Amino acid sequence: MARVIFITGGARSGKSGFAEKLAEGFGAPLGYVATGMAGDTEMAERIRRHRLRRGEKWQTLEEPYDVAGVLTGHDGYFRAMLVDCVTLWLTNLLLHCDDPARVRGEVQALAEVLPTLTTPVIFVASEVGMGIVPENALARTFRDLAGEANEILAAVADEAYVVFAGLPLRLK
Repeated sequence: MARVIFITGGARSGKSGFAEKLAEGFGAPLGYVATGMAGDTEMAERIRRHRLRRGEKWQTLEEPYDVAGVLTGHDGYFRAMLVDCVTLWLTNLLLHCDDPARVRGEVQALAEVLPTLTTPVIFVASEVGMGIVPENALARTFRDLAGEANEILAAVADEAYVVFAGLPLRLK
């Protein structure tokens, strides 16, 4: 069974940089499962900067929907795989299918695939539930799904961290 590491934190907390450093400890080659899509110029620029920061030891696999499939399809090829980020993946799924139950099913299916893998996997997820209750139903549904997904993935992880102001705190 592969080692699974779950990392959460707020926006711009340093969680991705921390995850990349942990992954680099496994050695190259490394797989970066990018769930974000460049829907506008600002996001395209973010993606470009992230690729430059990671460098050549990383191979980027862009997958906005089928994270479990890309992990199983590349198992054994990389020394470690990093999924960044779970929260964007949930956004993509929810906007694509508009069915919270189906999104929950995708998260559960991902959690069930993890014990079958041999390659270590690191997940990065945003913590979105620490603020006020959103005023609209879609935002509340998303917040709830993100919290549930984080809970499911943290439960199956061997290690879990939260990152605040660039400082990681090990939870388990």
